Amino acid sequence: MATEFHNLQELRNSASLANKVFIQRDYSEGTTCKFQTKFPSELENRIERTLFEDTVKTLNNFYAEAEKIGGHSYLEGCLACVTAYLIFLCMETRYEKVLKKIAKYIQEQNEKIYAPRGLLITDPIERGMRVIEISIYEDRGSSGSSSGSSSVSGSTAR
Repeated sequence: MATEFHNLQELRNSASLANKVFIQRDYSEGTTCKFQTKFPSELENRIERTLFEDTVKTLNNFYAEAEKIGGHSYLEGCLACVTAYLIFLCMETRYEKVLKKIAKYIQEQNEKIYAPRGLLITDPIERGMRVIEISIYEDRGSSGSSSGSSSVSGSTAR
């Protein structure tokens, strides 16, 4: 296993990107935003299966909450029509609030669970809600290459 990283900035600065894993959308129950919970083999020695599955299930629950239609959604729609959608200049929709909660949750997961293991989750909103992207980082010093070639690869990445 790679060297443990203690924060996201340290991970980005002292490690090189080795691979990316993509968790695809699950359309088995329709077009609602839901991601597959199948554990990718690339993460086998990096993170426990239960931690990964808990993260994806929590994200799926957040997206289900965001897409839930209820009285609040109807009220937002009515206010939007009455104000010619100007109401959204001074208030956030319920959907936007949940997206902020998701971004905060992903940030916390990266800091507490994923970054120390050399992994980094990218918010699905940054990838058009198509995939959850997990970047796998390797410590530049332990990649098996000499220090001269390591510094060359570090300078070309900037």
